[in-house]
Amino acid sequence: MAHYAFINENNVVVKVITGIDETVTQTDLDGTIVGGSSEAWEQFYENQRWHSGLTCKRTSYNGNIRKQYAGIEFTYDPIADVFVAPQPFPSWTLDENHDWQPPTPMPVEEGKRYAWFEPNQQWIEIVEP
Repeated sequence: MAHYAFINENNVVVKVITGIDETVTQTDLDGTIVGGSSEAWEQFYENQRWHSGLTCKRTSYNGNIRKQYAGIEFTYDPIADVFVAPQPFPSWTLDENHDWQPPTPMPVEEGKRYAWFEPNQQWIEIVEP
């Protein structure tokens, strides 16, 4: 089972489907053999009329393809050939590995959990009741 992301003209993922594995080939109704590679299936799905105007790219749950699994509203970077998650907070910046980074690193203290508090742009400890 393979997964394919559909990307609009702004490189934003608008749909993700479960499709045919890249190694599978099949004979189309007109006798044309389709499939056999990720690129062939991307082209096949892209050419379907219900995906008109969208670009198709393979994505993977285990992150082996294009950095991470594409979700709705992720952005596709065609130069790096990766999917980028939406920006979690306005103050976070994208690093060279296409990961979002906070203005200050999260504290690391054993047994403590933290959450980002955007209004103050700081980490706050999560205290369990």
